[in-house]
Amino acid sequence: VQLQASGGGLVQAGGSLRLSCAASWRTFFNLTLAWFRQAPGREREFVAAIGRNVDITRYADSVKGRFTISRDNAKNTVYLQMNSLKPEDTAAYYCAARIGTIQLGTRYYNSWGQGTQVTVSS
Repeated sequence: VQLQASGGGLVQAGGSLRLSCAASWRTFFNLTLAWFRQAPGREREFVAAIGRNVDITRYADSVKGRFTISRDNAKNTVYLQMNSLKPEDTAAYYCAARIGTIQLGTRYYNSWGQGTQVTVSS
């Protein structure tokens, strides 16, 4: 699976951004999709994931109530709507895909996008 992330940028605290990740995969609807992020000097961490069933989602505690993950199977695209952004959300954001149930660890995902930078100024 090839993944192409976009939508990052510079935003003030309290602002919003929407990240997109387009996938090239014939059976996109079979994929579990996730967003991870990595700040300088820190390990890559789980942000959100959505299963084959769009009603199944998981979020990191740090983003619950602020971020929303969604998918459009007709467009082979997964989104991450980020609201009420905080400076601590600053990181490179990566989309990832796997076949199977939602997992929170990076080792379970075998396809990764190139990352898109999100910078939140205070």
